[in-house]
Amino acid sequence: MGNPLLTFWKQLFGPEDDRRVRRTTLRAAAASAAQASATIFLVMRRMRAPLIVLIVIFAVSVLGLTLIPGQDPAGRPWRMGFFDAFYVMSYTASTIGFGEIPYPFTYNQRMWVTISIYLTVIGWAYAIGSLLALLQDRAFRGALALQHFTRKVARLREPFVVVAGYGRAGELLGHSLDALGRRFVVLDVSGERIDQLELGSYHADIPGLAADARDPGHLAVAGLDHPCCEAVVALTDDEEANLTVVMAAALLRPELPVIARATSEAMAERMRAFGRPSVVDPFDRFGDHLRLALSAPASYQLLTWLESGPGQPLPGRGTPPRDGRWVVCGYGRLGRELTADLRAEGIEVTVIEPDPRARQDPAIVVGDGADPRVLEQVDLPSTVGFVAGTDNDTANLSLVAAARRVNPSLFVAARQNRPTSSPLFAAMELDALLVPTEVVAHEVYAQLSTPLLWRFLREMPARGDAWAADLVDRLTGLCGPQLQALWKVRLTPQEAPALQRWLASGEARLGDLLRNPEDREEPLHATVLLVLSDGEAVLAPDGDHVLRPGDELLLAGWSAARRALGTILLVDSVLEYVVSGRRVPSSWVLRTLSRTPAPDERTPARTR
Repeated sequence: MGNPLLTFWKQLFGPEDDRRVRRTTLRAAAASAAQASATIFLVMRRMRAPLIVLIVIFAVSVLGLTLIPGQDPAGRPWRMGFFDAFYVMSYTASTIGFGEIPYPFTYNQRMWVTISIYLTVIGWAYAIGSLLALLQDRAFRGALALQHFTRKVARLREPFVVVAGYGRAGELLGHSLDALGRRFVVLDVSGERIDQLELGSYHADIPGLAADARDPGHLAVAGLDHPCCEAVVALTDDEEANLTVVMAAALLRPELPVIARATSEAMAERMRAFGRPSVVDPFDRFGDHLRLALSAPASYQLLTWLESGPGQPLPGRGTPPRDGRWVVCGYGRLGRELTADLRAEGIEVTVIEPDPRARQDPAIVVGDGADPRVLEQVDLPSTVGFVAGTDNDTANLSLVAAARRVNPSLFVAARQNRPTSSPLFAAMELDALLVPTEVVAHEVYAQLSTPLLWRFLREMPARGDAWAADLVDRLTGLCGPQLQALWKVRLTPQEAPALQRWLASGEARLGDLLRNPEDREEPLHATVLLVLSDGEAVLAPDGDHVLRPGDELLLAGWSAARRALGTILLVDSVLEYVVSGRRVPSSWVLRTLSRTPAPDERTPARTR
């Protein structure tokens, strides 16, 4: 992240282009900051009349007490001073009522105080009613929420992600980021979703604002110009809103990585016109996943497991049929992607589309996929795969039921559109299920969690299905049926100071590093998924892989192994024991008494 003060001065006195972008961002932030600070002005404007009424009633009541004469105990005339009158009206108007001072009131004074009491009751009722109406006012509550949100974002002192859109995809992504200890800020146009965010079981306090993400000022208040902002994610249901977020981030903070959701190639191209955003198309990704599942089931199993995040169980390894004909119901965005991907694999595909306008395409059967006559027309008994891919959950469920009634041995895939339909699709026991929001959330999580995981997932299918199956067996033998911690390590002087001399010797082998610091004969419960060295990636290296200074490692394993490895990277004496088997005192006093040189005065010897 760097030093925020140095970053500020660089942006203030840096190149003219940087200063122009910074000034534009500051103007957008200042506009929303002014809106956030307008709460007090809104209160004063709405409460102006009630306060004036109270002040006038109070002033007239005090003036009357000073003008109406009273009597002292000797019967002589006496007039109350302004201080005494103010004091009497203060405890009278506040309903405390200490009594009559300094002398008993005359009948004229008591009559005036009686009138003042009724007047102050009316004034207080008017003021309290106006205040309650103000508290229920939408504009006031919005301004108050904006002010509170602005303060919470300004207090963030650790890297965070701006998430625009807190639907199902945003919620899944939020819980995954929270499990990794990552902070994020949420913008969503729906106040109900922001209320759900407040009720969510997150480890940290998540700032959320019910606002339109298409407003650059709202993005600025959400932390777009904050020095700790590390990425922007657009996951709203409105693709135009996602495009606006991409545009704002590219123009105001071009150095930030941006990830956006899009379900059409035209919208994706419009987004790519602004910088280099990562565009996630759930239908395209599902087609790619289906192709991978057809050609390499173990690779697909490993990919979905790692994309799901820590704590998720190992998914089953399906075996989609490659030989035979498939039927795809619905030729919308998903149907077109699946049809193209299946045909690219050399698989024959028949499409069923209820829209009569599709009659122009001879490869499409027009009709209702649940109609037995249509199913007879496509010869469903001889089909091996069936996809219910419409945008209606009820229609998809009925299509699956009708297809299975004709051919129970079908490989069935379906699309789930609404989260509330999840129990119904789970009861159908489908072979493959597409939930677009989950595909988007997993894809974004893989990109945000660590770039190493994203690169591993992109390069892993090229290694072959047997390699992926072997890695799955290694991971399950290490972690069990649930994925444990995923983390990265950089072998730099800042993060691994104890390793620098060992790495420079050219004999730092991966297998020697992954040993238990309590008993070096036992390996750590961790495996290295990827080593990145000078831009070159090595997937699942063996123990003889030689590490070099500056290498980046992606590891999977138990949290205890992560803590143990952190100790090895930082403590010289622990590294000495792990590598050479020699117990070296860690403190200067013990080394002096035992006349043992410091571990950094020699290069650890590799035990063979």
